[in-house]
Amino acid sequence: MPSLTLYTNPQSRGRIAHWMMEELAEPYETVWLDYGTTMKAPDYLAVNPMGKVPALRHGDAVVTEAAAICAYLGDRFPEKGLIPPPGSPARADYYRWLFFAAGPLEQAAVARSLGWEVPEGRSAMVGFGCYADTMNALELGLSKGPYVCGEQFTAADVYVGSSLVWGLMFGTIEKRPVFEAYAARVQARPASQRAFELNEARLKAA
Repeated sequence: MPSLTLYTNPQSRGRIAHWMMEELAEPYETVWLDYGTTMKAPDYLAVNPMGKVPALRHGDAVVTEAAAICAYLGDRFPEKGLIPPPGSPARADYYRWLFFAAGPLEQAAVARSLGWEVPEGRSAMVGFGCYADTMNALELGLSKGPYVCGEQFTAADVYVGSSLVWGLMFGTIEKRPVFEAYAARVQARPASQRAFELNEARLKAA
């Protein structure tokens, strides 16, 4: 079995991938990188030319972007039960909400954080349309079951859950009962707590 190596930093989206690694429960190596130094060093730029984290090396395969890492690992290790069966309605929900969170939700949250306003009449030009529509769509999606695919926790919940937890914490996602209940539910998972502890320990050691 090819080895798994996660490149990350505790103050980055690498926490999402770290949670996914803990859900996977497969042996892996963690390579901690620092902004401006090792993250921009030639060795790491050969892995990710963007000089950003997270990145995953799995044998000869390299995957960057947290959502892609979650999707890749769910697909590569289907026996872990972190991806719904092919062709099922739940698989459609899996892809829908994973990419919704990586696209419209992140765009809407970043726009809110930076004070960006979509000019009147231009909402069709941006992927999230408007902030209110994005939040309403997400609330509707999360109201249908404990997780985005219903009863089954999947890799999509790692990404959507991370987005909500951080958005609620920093105020880029407005507090709604459905959001807060979902965030609490996914944060209670042992793998989420282990990943949190690993990253907090790294911060304290730095």
